[in-house]
Amino acid sequence: MDSLITAAARALAAGDPLGALKRIALREDAPALALRGIAMAQLGDLARAKALLRRAARAFGPNEAVARARCIVAEAEIAFVSRDLGWPAKTLDAARATLEAHADHVNAAHARYLEVRRLLLIGRIDDAERTLAKLDPAPLPPASRTAHELVVAGIAIRRLRMKAARAALVRAKRAAHHARIPALAAEVESASLALTIPAARLVANGGERVLMLEDVEALLASNAFVVDACRHVVRRARTVVSLARRPVVFALARALGEAWPRDVPRDVLVARAFGAALADESHRARLRVEIGRLRRVLRTLADVTATKRGFALRPRRARRVVVLAPPVDEEHARVLAFLADGESWASSALALALATSQRTVQRALDSLEARGKVQSFGRGRARRWITPPVPGFTTTLLLPAPLPTD
Repeated sequence: MDSLITAAARALAAGDPLGALKRIALREDAPALALRGIAMAQLGDLARAKALLRRAARAFGPNEAVARARCIVAEAEIAFVSRDLGWPAKTLDAARATLEAHADHVNAAHARYLEVRRLLLIGRIDDAERTLAKLDPAPLPPASRTAHELVVAGIAIRRLRMKAARAALVRAKRAAHHARIPALAAEVESASLALTIPAARLVANGGERVLMLEDVEALLASNAFVVDACRHVVRRARTVVSLARRPVVFALARALGEAWPRDVPRDVLVARAFGAALADESHRARLRVEIGRLRRVLRTLADVTATKRGFALRPRRARRVVVLAPPVDEEHARVLAFLADGESWASSALALALATSQRTVQRALDSLEARGKVQSFGRGRARRWITPPVPGFTTTLLLPAPLPTD
């Protein structure tokens, strides 16, 4: 490898894409194309970066398997940043295996971290933990150790293990300082914001207050009966009942939880559960059916008793009932939770991350766009959706991941 290529590679490793381009901007050989692609990715021109990396991969000869594998890993990273979650994972896995076979442990580890971050983003937390356990960050350079600790922190935050998350972020900050890459340090600072801004609202006894992630962790570890409107579950300590696929039953549980220890009139329950302004006999009959279903699903946690006006929630062993609500009530809060990261998303990637149909996601995006909450650019398969990050709150609890059960 000639001196210009070596100097450009060192500049990229130090986070200086312009310095790299000064050395190789006019060259068309395979190594220069690959480095130009990485430089353009660091500068944010992802489409140009992808095209350059693909040209580089084709230009490398049959005996340059490691170079081609590095191009594939770089393209996979661009796909992740572009939120192209459908990018073939098997291709990345094959590239990682090639790098490991040729003792390129740093780039092989980077490929593994990309895999873990994708799993984390789509809510496969157990798979992410198992994959991360295969990596030993000790022999890796500071930049790779920073990536490792950021993934550890991301898993801990989604598990609501705040002590472990803070420790991982401290280690990430230390490693980023040693790496001396400003963009990496900025990524650590951005990840740390999730611990310092509101994560949810606690609704109880007719009032509400803002909770940080540590407050949520403490609440879920307590003996309180919690109606979780972020994950659509009802829980007390280790017992968790999911109502994610039963929106009417959950709406009743939330209404009763917000009013506890008082009862809720039947007309109010009809309006909350069915959206009916005026309740007729058919609504009341349907309400009795849905209350019966709510009693069955909550039988180990609480009773739902009838009163003269309506119904009331009576927890069995909990001393209090609270509702854990999103920071901002929004019909399509889970879609906004992903878009709030500031990246551009395709509707297909959102559907994959939310485990729902692309048509459902598209309807949500159209509704949000009509209200000016999201914007789109591009057409057809290239269409992407963005929104400015909502200041002042984190969306961690709205992302797809199981809350802790112990």
